[in-house]
Amino acid sequence: MARQLESDRILFGTVIALVFFGLLMVFSASAVLSASEYHSVYFYLIRQGLWAALGLAGMMLMMNLDYQHLRNPRIIFPSLSLELVLLLAVFLMPSRHHTHRWIYAGPLSFQPSELAKLLLVVFFAYFLDFRKNSVNDLRHTLMPLMVVTGVIVALIVKEPDLGTSLAILLVCSAMLFAAGLNLLYFAGATAAGIPMLYVVITHFRYQMVRVVSFLHPFSDPLGKGFQMLQSLIAVGTGGIMGLGLMEGRQKLFFLPEPQTDFIYAVICEEWGFLGAVIVVLLFAVILWRGVRAAVYCQDGFGRLLAIGITVLLVGQAVVNISVATGLLPTKGIPLPFISYGGSSLLIDLLAAGILLNISQHANGNPVL
Repeated sequence: MARQLESDRILFGTVIALVFFGLLMVFSASAVLSASEYHSVYFYLIRQGLWAALGLAGMMLMMNLDYQHLRNPRIIFPSLSLELVLLLAVFLMPSRHHTHRWIYAGPLSFQPSELAKLLLVVFFAYFLDFRKNSVNDLRHTLMPLMVVTGVIVALIVKEPDLGTSLAILLVCSAMLFAAGLNLLYFAGATAAGIPMLYVVITHFRYQMVRVVSFLHPFSDPLGKGFQMLQSLIAVGTGGIMGLGLMEGRQKLFFLPEPQTDFIYAVICEEWGFLGAVIVVLLFAVILWRGVRAAVYCQDGFGRLLAIGITVLLVGQAVVNISVATGLLPTKGIPLPFISYGGSSLLIDLLAAGILLNISQHANGNPVL
């Protein structure tokens, strides 16, 4: 008798909890700003709610679509080609905050770099599984991966968006490690990557400003160090139990982008240490269930796909939380499922749907 497929209820419940908590916090963080800019306290909430509804529908679809369909090269390579077109098209769009990251269609906008994260995870899972017996083959395995990743990352850096580029490289590195890549390649890539990262940071002045403000935030508290100091004030003000929902003060035109990059600081201020820890624990649950799905998955493609998605979701959360708490320089990395941003929320929910589908097929003895 065939085994009845069931999704991971713990993972599903965790994602749903984060999404609805995110809607609550987007409203709390943006209500005053929304009223000032758009004369309605519900502007950001409504937009995020519509993206959440679309994303949840997409998650349900991916939950019920066998992930093995994603292994098809007739899906993967045309999708990558379309992604390259989208990444080039952003440079034809009007700039926003001196960047070219969005494609606009009337009142709607979409950030192609968010889609690039998930597409590269699928591509790496397919290609590494296809070349599983020769992962360390420089010419036939690593060079194709480097070319595809390099072109996409270079276009994203050009936007400029260094944070997303580093997130992509982190996920790709984790998948290569899981596939069994020789550690000497990682050492060589690190040695080559550090000078390149230095060149990129010094080339884009705003990145250099972020590094300097991270190292010396008190040297210019009203200028370069303003973002980090306001975030730290919000984190420290919350205490153990927080000031209460909607009672945060740093979001009142002190903390830049409180509904996006620094929403975790708002959570710390309004929900305190207790709320901050709960959010961290929810992402720890995603890490646990994602690793479990990978360990029990019976095929290489699904296993690598689960690892890539798990690192994608949890890695972004770690970076965002680290920025809000002053452990890393400011990066434009959203807090998955919580930060305001339709493109990121949609892609994160699609990725969660794929991970939930993998969990349905993860059974039997551990493979890893």
